[in-house]
Amino acid sequence: MSTAPTAHGPAGSGTGSGTDTAEGTPARRMILTVTPNPSLDRTIELTDELRRGEVQRAARTTDEPGGKGVNVSRALAASGAETVALLPGLLDDPVLTALRQRGVPTVNLPIEQRLRANVTVTEPGGTTTKINEVGPDLGAHVEALTGLVVEHAPLASWLVLAGSLPPGLPVTWLADVVGAVRAAHGDAAPRIAVDSSGAPFAALVASGARVDLVKPNAEELAEVVGGDADTYERDLDAAVAGAQRLRELGVGAVLLTLGSVGAVLVDDSGAWFAAAPRIVPLSTVGAGDSSLSGWLLAEQAGAGPAGRLAQAVASGAAAAAQPGSIVPSLDQTSPDDIDVVPMAPVAVGHR
Repeated sequence: MSTAPTAHGPAGSGTGSGTDTAEGTPARRMILTVTPNPSLDRTIELTDELRRGEVQRAARTTDEPGGKGVNVSRALAASGAETVALLPGLLDDPVLTALRQRGVPTVNLPIEQRLRANVTVTEPGGTTTKINEVGPDLGAHVEALTGLVVEHAPLASWLVLAGSLPPGLPVTWLADVVGAVRAAHGDAAPRIAVDSSGAPFAALVASGARVDLVKPNAEELAEVVGGDADTYERDLDAAVAGAQRLRELGVGAVLLTLGSVGAVLVDDSGAWFAAAPRIVPLSTVGAGDSSLSGWLLAEQAGAGPAGRLAQAVASGAAAAAQPGSIVPSLDQTSPDDIDVVPMAPVAVGHR
């Protein structure tokens, strides 16, 4: 049996101070993130390379609430943006407690099990090793979790579905949620962004569900449209072509992150590449999530595609330059230092 959801923080007040000039009503500014498989992320920083089978001491250990959507909300909140993180878990679960301590409003679906804990080991050169737990089984909560997303979606300007699926959720859950939100709210539905991988991401794309933005990396792109992840990172023309193939399957815009290479953005108006700045990488955990939050922040600020891509790359680089799973605020990023280069025109009007 599923337990009734509860909310904590200003989750029900997701309108901002802007104005919808067409109707004279307050414009929605809140960004709702959904993390079906959140975690408490423990990052252990080593002073030397990881030596398997030996005893080593940590230079520092940090605990942060994690999961892709949670990280996006943390980065948005750090920059003063309105956001609500929707996730399963009891209010006294360490993940929910940590989010409240960091000032991130939440909507939670109470479940009987504790949320998972993940461990990340970082080495001085930036090499990152992650050990992720599976997460609680949500088989008894599928309808309740979907219903909670549908209930809160109309309060948001963007709905971000992010991360892996825990046991019990069907592989089609992302597609099911997108369909349920659009069916329930029609034109009042928020724009929808997805950052996922593997079978759930492939099922979403195959479903033809209308999604406004996806943020794959090279490996995730290859899983869906074919090709080789290394090729996408070496050959920008191939990366643009791969992103365009994804758009031809029904996706609105593709923010393709390419790690230390940079990122590509492809949408109806064109394609752009931005090279990543040179940094000393300390941890790659949360860098892609910070890129997505940077894109969303720039979009809400009225930036065009090139400006959104510049902020995405700047935010991702700022995250990678910090230890553990720390997410940067806007004032810790330097988008003006990012060069954005137009790529070959792409086909438009794919829908």
